[in-house]
Amino acid sequence: MSSGIKNRGWSVTLAGLGINLALGILYTWSIFQAEIVKAIKAKAPAWASWELASASDPYAVCCLVFAIAMVFAGKMQDRVGPRTTAAIGGLLVGLGFIVISQSTSYGIWVLGFGVLAGAGIGFGYASATPPAVKWFPKSKTGLIAGLVVAGFGLASVYIAPLSKFLVGAYGLQTSMLIFGIAFTIVVVGLSTVLVNPPAGYSPEQARPAVAGQVAKAPAADINLKPSDAMKTGTFYRLWITFFISCGAGLVVIGSMAAMASKSLGAWAFLAVAVLAIGNAGGRILAGFISDKIGRQLTLIIMLFFQATLMLIAVPLIKNNLGGAAGIVILVALIGANYGANLSIFPSAAKDQWGLKNFGANYGALFTAWGMAGLIMPRISQMLIAKTGSFDNSLYMCMVTLIAVGVFNIFSLKARRKASSALQTA
Repeated sequence: MSSGIKNRGWSVTLAGLGINLALGILYTWSIFQAEIVKAIKAKAPAWASWELASASDPYAVCCLVFAIAMVFAGKMQDRVGPRTTAAIGGLLVGLGFIVISQSTSYGIWVLGFGVLAGAGIGFGYASATPPAVKWFPKSKTGLIAGLVVAGFGLASVYIAPLSKFLVGAYGLQTSMLIFGIAFTIVVVGLSTVLVNPPAGYSPEQARPAVAGQVAKAPAADINLKPSDAMKTGTFYRLWITFFISCGAGLVVIGSMAAMASKSLGAWAFLAVAVLAIGNAGGRILAGFISDKIGRQLTLIIMLFFQATLMLIAVPLIKNNLGGAAGIVILVALIGANYGANLSIFPSAAKDQWGLKNFGANYGALFTAWGMAGLIMPRISQMLIAKTGSFDNSLYMCMVTLIAVGVFNIFSLKARRKASSALQTA
């Protein structure tokens, strides 16, 4: 049946990449926040409802709503398809930005950017990866997932300078209106390209047969519902690993400009762009590697490499070792490690629980990212406030990464032992 069907895999993949390039504006919040903080400090009457300590609240709410929306959006994507779900995401993000363009009220910004845009990002993000990976064989799951989500990590490379230009030329409110209209058009337009393969389609069968080679029958599908997936130990192993690994990355991302200021001075904002490039590259590279050597082994390597980077970061930042070049390399590598999570974990969700409920299953797993963004940076900020340095924050990340890395080593050994026992039985 598959041989007569036009493969739309690459067009769907590129559409998903484009949607994430728009939704990645989440990582550019610091530019908007800087303008809000400037207005609060200047005691501008229009921003009187804000307190300095609340300047990051819309972003924090956005991250939390994003993660929660992924659960519902994933289920919707599985049931009604990615096209409708992504279109709803585009409309919500656009509406959120249009709403905040009309007001400087603290409550309106929490509602517009935090709730509406956060939900829209969740719906769009949840719809981009599942249809793309369904068009390709299992051997390319990591690579395709990495390509689609790379857009989210790469977005700030162009959105950051564009935001700076728009805010400088037209002001914060008009810039939000421009973004709202543009994102609605882009995301809703690209959502029309997202389509699942027809029933009965098999990417393995769709590949041209090699002369003299007998095609293998596809393995029996594993299609667990989220309620069943959450009864497995694998779900909680992946959830805890996702929480720690992404949490460590989010700690560094949240403080990157301040960490880089000693080495880069006024050019510290470049660290954000470098991190974004590493973030996107890490998603693609980790996806490709995990297709070759397995998800869990790739995770273990990544966890210990990330822990090593945290250890190196302490003297590098504290004593300015390596100068600007050293900090740029460090930032790129930390960004790559953080980005790796966002291709490995959706791929693992597909491998473990199947494609039928992929959106819902990954949505449930993605709550680890939301909780990590809520808890880990807060603990880090408490340590920084208490000691006046980043050292203990980085050491905390290093210790937790090593702990979860060791946990995964024992888990991998147990799985291999059980697999060997079954083969010899």
